[in-house]
Amino acid sequence: MALMNANTARGFSGLPALRQLGLMAGLAASVALGVAVVLWSQTPNYSLLYGSLSAKDSSDVVQALQQAKIPYKVDETSGAVLVPSTEVHEARMKLASGGLPKGMGNGFELLDKEQQLGTSQFIEQARYQHALEIELARSISELDNVRNARVHLAIPKRSVFVRRNDKPTASVVLDVYPGRELERGQVAAVVHLVASSVPNLSPDSITVVDQTGRLLTTEASDRGMALSSSQFEYTRRVEQSYAKRVEDLLTPVMGVGRVRAQVVADLDFTSVEKTRESYDPDLPALRSEQVVKEQSGSNSAGGGGVPGALSNEPPPAGTTNPAAAPGDANNNAGATKGHTGSSTVRTVRNFELDKTVSHTRVPAGKLRKLSVAVVVDDKQKVGDDGTVQRTPLSAKEIASLTALVKDAVGFDARRGDTINVINTAFVQPQAPQALPEPPIWQRPWAQDLARQAAGGLAVLLLVFFVLRPVMRSLTEKGAALPAPMPVGMGMEGDQLSLSGQGQGQLPPPNRYEDQLAVAKTMATQDPGRVAQVVKTWVGNDG
Repeated sequence: MALMNANTARGFSGLPALRQLGLMAGLAASVALGVAVVLWSQTPNYSLLYGSLSAKDSSDVVQALQQAKIPYKVDETSGAVLVPSTEVHEARMKLASGGLPKGMGNGFELLDKEQQLGTSQFIEQARYQHALEIELARSISELDNVRNARVHLAIPKRSVFVRRNDKPTASVVLDVYPGRELERGQVAAVVHLVASSVPNLSPDSITVVDQTGRLLTTEASDRGMALSSSQFEYTRRVEQSYAKRVEDLLTPVMGVGRVRAQVVADLDFTSVEKTRESYDPDLPALRSEQVVKEQSGSNSAGGGGVPGALSNEPPPAGTTNPAAAPGDANNNAGATKGHTGSSTVRTVRNFELDKTVSHTRVPAGKLRKLSVAVVVDDKQKVGDDGTVQRTPLSAKEIASLTALVKDAVGFDARRGDTINVINTAFVQPQAPQALPEPPIWQRPWAQDLARQAAGGLAVLLLVFFVLRPVMRSLTEKGAALPAPMPVGMGMEGDQLSLSGQGQGQLPPPNRYEDQLAVAKTMATQDPGRVAQVVKTWVGNDG
């Protein structure tokens, strides 16, 4: 090894200076390339952790990853945060435990900050309103179809000196996930959520739009259309309820997936109110009675006599009729001659009749007619050989199923309901195929392994095909060059002298090979001078 290193050094020193510099630069570049390949092979495969984050959220996420000692990278073009593929789920769970990313900024957390001295009431009100907007946006973003939301509130300043104050208004911008759409009920839920969170805010004063600029709330001119839409939703729920009844009843009999039912419900959405007042003359009741009697009379002069002793005398003897008393006779005579009189009787009776007042309100959505269509599959039976045999239903079995359907939906022939049950063979769906697994070269661990193998192979190729040939060439070239003269050995004129030794003494045994190689080289390069030196040696030793 020492001899090879010496030959390599002699070969390198024997090269021109320019070639030495080029060789050193090439060796340095090869070493740097090998180190880069090793580092690249050890670098893990990165996957997306979060994308489209704000600067504040990105800063918080990066700080949390640093504290958790999870390696990360930030894409300079999109600002996405990348982590090793094997640690994506772990990183997301750790960030979620810390409430990251927040996404909406601070809501009522703004109120936790210390107020600066001299903060005006306007700034405090604006900060509270902004916090309320953020909290509402957070609540709306919890909906499954909503990816992000923004809420703007316009709350006028109230004053006790103004008789009529303006009402607050609000606008909501929804960022819906691609391929999804909000239903009318979900939009109404968002409207009422905002309206119930702000005092004196009417649902009619809230505008909701999506990310494409499409208006989702109903205008005042579309009230009739909105009513029709709600009626359609109610009709669909009724039909689905009846269809579910039929399928739930027949599925245990026919088997899972072998019954299909569709229901058409004719509903009357007319709202009717009736008020009726009736009397029963056969059941009178006396409530009050008033009787008034009036009697009047007059006597002419001397006709009636003067009341006194005569009028009080008993009747004459021999008279059996008391009415024939003398006074009565006089009275009768007076009545006949000049007495006139009248009497009046008036009776007022008040009766209470049986009175009935009824108020009837017929609710909207009354069922007028029901049409039910049911399709059932053939009977299936597994044979001894494992094959499935299909058998159509008989008329009796179809009639029994029809009777079950009638009882399930409340069949009423007076309404004109119709039930139709038919039997047909269903088309058997193909067995679902398993999702294809990603190829082995697309899996993170395989990519890491392939990268490490490629790095090791590149290093081996660099060593065996670049460094090794260069070192071998230098070694061979150094072996071909003359060995350097030993210390103390030099040429003085035409004589070969050995300093520190007597002339004619042999060199030390450990340097004999080197001296012999020098002598051979000199004999080859300058044989005349070598012959002169040998001749001098012979003459001196003479």
